[in-house]
Amino acid sequence: MYPTVQMLHSLLAYVVLILLLVATLNAVVGSIKKSDFSLRDFKLTLWALIATHTQVVLGLVLYFISPLGIKSFSSNGAQVMKDATLRLFAVEHISVMIIAAVLLTIGYAKQKRSEDSAAKFKRISLFYAIALLLILSRIPWTQWLA
Repeated sequence: MYPTVQMLHSLLAYVVLILLLVATLNAVVGSIKKSDFSLRDFKLTLWALIATHTQVVLGLVLYFISPLGIKSFSSNGAQVMKDATLRLFAVEHISVMIIAAVLLTIGYAKQKRSEDSAAKFKRISLFYAIALLLILSRIPWTQWLA
């Protein structure tokens, strides 16, 4: 089960990054061009949100079945915080990804409640960009690209 979930988590990460990048750039361009917030824009932000939430669920499953997740605390104790790789997987990665998902959810909800297109694009631009930067900051690049 662990290798399957890990593979799905790695593959979905590409989808999430692409969707978040496209949704963020779309919102920035829409804001600059003062475009109307269309059904296409709405669907793009929604798909980015759904993909990210699915990724977080897979990540939480991994956190509890992986030797690098919660199990690293029981097997390594306080050494987890002293080892950069263990700390990344056991603490930083999961924490930042959950924060990013919360920011995406807040941005999406605020966009839905906004009346005018400019406010919708502005909120998506801000919240999705911050979430994307947070995600990029805590991807375990050495493991992921290897």
